[in-house]
Amino acid sequence: MSAPTMTLYFNAASPFARKVMVMLHETAQLDRVELQTTVLTPVSPSAELNEDNPAGKLPALRLADGNVIHDSRVILDYLDHQHVGLPLIPREGSARWRRLTLASLADALLDAAVLIRYETALRPQEKHWDQWLDNQQQKIERSLHYFESDAITELSTSFDVASISVAVALGYLDFRQPDLNWRSTYPRLAAWYLDVSQRPSMIATQPPV
Repeated sequence: MSAPTMTLYFNAASPFARKVMVMLHETAQLDRVELQTTVLTPVSPSAELNEDNPAGKLPALRLADGNVIHDSRVILDYLDHQHVGLPLIPREGSARWRRLTLASLADALLDAAVLIRYETALRPQEKHWDQWLDNQQQKIERSLHYFESDAITELSTSFDVASISVAVALGYLDFRQPDLNWRSTYPRLAAWYLDVSQRPSMIATQPPV
């Protein structure tokens, strides 16, 4: 086995980093990457990470030539060009834009869920902005409804960038909003997730409890 040629700055609790980890597993590239756990919060940044990524966000990937790329969408696209199997991001045509749009919607769901996490975990309860929290939660519900009603058949065709992104988003809801009970409202999505969550790549990248 050759030595890793890239370094991934990540945290196992980050859903955006998890997407990259799932891609590495699915494309058999995990041995090419050294994993560097990076602990940070919105009020406690990483000085080392800031040097390579001015936004100070995870994940970030240092390439063999020393250049650093970020965010997760860019890293996924890069990694998808580095393996010999079928691409997990369609290279061209309407399929490319459709799958990337579904992945983008999953990221928007994650953005809302992460913002809710920041507001409720970092700010005192008496300072919570309830209207803003409700608005973020509505984004999550609208996204779940769309996946259930308009995208479930497409998600079931292959485990690619769209399916990875949606699966990781659902896993994050289970991780941070266990009382949401989204499965009862979106049974088709729940059945799909039950299946894909058993993939080795999803099991190996589960966030820490």
